[in-house]
Amino acid sequence: MTPEDLSIVAMVRSAGPMVQFVIYLLLAFSIATWAIIFMKFIYMRRAFKESALFIEYFWKTRDFSHSFAKAKELENSPVARIFRNGYMELRKMHRPDAQNKGRQDFAANVESIRRTLGRSRNMESIRMIQMVPFLATTGNITPFIGLFGTVWGIMNAFRAIAVQTGTTSLSAVAPGVSEALVATAAGLAVAIPSVIGFNYFTQKIRIIESEMESFSNDFLSIVESESRRQQSGEA
Repeated sequence: MTPEDLSIVAMVRSAGPMVQFVIYLLLAFSIATWAIIFMKFIYMRRAFKESALFIEYFWKTRDFSHSFAKAKELENSPVARIFRNGYMELRKMHRPDAQNKGRQDFAANVESIRRTLGRSRNMESIRMIQMVPFLATTGNITPFIGLFGTVWGIMNAFRAIAVQTGTTSLSAVAPGVSEALVATAAGLAVAIPSVIGFNYFTQKIRIIESEMESFSNDFLSIVESESRRQQSGEA
């Protein structure tokens, strides 16, 4: 057997149908995994960058209307989207037909804004977590898929040796075993980047979720303080 016959491509081509199916299945998992990693990396990078820009702008200006205009420009920022939703809910309460009622029901207004901010955080968390669980699933199951292909390939290799040659010498066993082990290597090659990607994105999502919660609390505190100040002035 020549060294060319022991190349990865040659071993895959000479492997049995089940082993080949396992390898191609793992290849599909690998393509999907790297596509998700690439897309989520770009998304999270933009989310971090634009959220930092918006938070800096918000605290620099401390003007809701200007911050709202800035938030519409930063479409990839979860924090900016939360602010837009909260600000739009706040504007509803300051409409002429709702002002009198709003002054009389201050607690209900604050609670309505709090619910809006909470729903926005949940929506942003769902948006960020999309496709990330697939990485965890891939990291958990692909080693076992590869191991299944290896076990199946080794079983067929030993059966073929026993039927055709009746010998168990190393030279007879090695090619079939090496072909079968390609499936395990492929499973690990898919699982490792999947687990790394899952842990990386999970950590980044937790950081942004913490920023969203902190900003929501600060925004609500500003609204409460401003509303109390206006009520005291009117009184």
